[in-house]
Amino acid sequence: MEDVEKSQSDLLGEGGESEIVTEEAAYVHGEPIQDSDSPPKVDSEVEVLREKVTKQIIKEGHGEKPSKYSTCFVHYKAWTESTQHKFEDTWQEQRPVELVLGKEKKQMEGLAIGVSFMRSGERALLHVGWELGYGEEGSFSFPNVPPRADIIYEVELIGFDETREGKARSDMTVEERISSADRRRMDGNALFKEEKLSEAIQQYEMAIAYMGDDFMFQLFGKYRDMALAVKNPCHLNMAACFIKLKQYDDAIMHCTTVLAEDENNVKALYRRGKARAELGQTDSAREDLLKARKYAPDDKAISRELRLLAEHDKAIYQKQKEMYKGILGPRPDPKPQTTNLFVLFWQWLVSLFNGIFKKGPAKSD
Repeated sequence: MEDVEKSQSDLLGEGGESEIVTEEAAYVHGEPIQDSDSPPKVDSEVEVLREKVTKQIIKEGHGEKPSKYSTCFVHYKAWTESTQHKFEDTWQEQRPVELVLGKEKKQMEGLAIGVSFMRSGERALLHVGWELGYGEEGSFSFPNVPPRADIIYEVELIGFDETREGKARSDMTVEERISSADRRRMDGNALFKEEKLSEAIQQYEMAIAYMGDDFMFQLFGKYRDMALAVKNPCHLNMAACFIKLKQYDDAIMHCTTVLAEDENNVKALYRRGKARAELGQTDSAREDLLKARKYAPDDKAISRELRLLAEHDKAIYQKQKEMYKGILGPRPDPKPQTTNLFVLFWQWLVSLFNGIFKKGPAKSD
């Protein structure tokens, strides 16, 4: 098996913009959604896709639309239209949903219709009638979905695999799933190099979707190592993209995912430290960077970030020093005591009279 892992110094970079580059894997073959408890307000034109299904575009996509039996990877939020109650959020769960068009569950029929009219990267608001959702009885899994509940979806089509007669991930062998994930990772790397960061993130997300928790839980030995050799670089590459996009919380999340598997991963520590520093979390950032330097003592990028943190702390100290000096003001100089001539004359006069009267008349022998 060919080893295409780069050196730590090359991956972390030695300065400038080159410090963020894509991770390579040892195995060879969304803009973020604003957190909200209510559906977004959309002003775009309402498109009737089918009876009981309408769509409004939030963000334009690119490329072709999926065909029947395409395996689609989507993120979505779902609300009941009558109560505006959010009952599902795959972004929050950090796990895209796999949807094979034409073989979807009955309660996802309306969602599948909407997705079939979308392009990769497109985000849209779907209104789905209860007949194509959870039906007459509502949902047992989601008790907040009542009978005959119309559904609102905010959905993003991350991407899709071309028609394979509806072959889902669950029907693939371990090698097929890892190979498919690795192909997505390499596609993401190519897009990253072209500065197409959002598209690269979509490819990495699809790669990770092939290796969900249910799949990884079943693996051990060499198969688990093979899967992690693709999965972890995807998380690190997404962190690199999010740092460039200044979405530092997302970068931290993906680095933390890698560190849960490999607590001493230098690249994850470095990128999480960098993201934390950008958010002003200086103590946590320093902790990550110092740990990274322990395992890569000669890496210039890590040393540079630690130096920037030290300079930041020094600047904050000087600023606070000036601020407190301005509040308290300079210490006043002691004023010299002035001599009151009248008081001195009066004291002399009193002492003179006291001396005269104390002596009195002289006594005779």
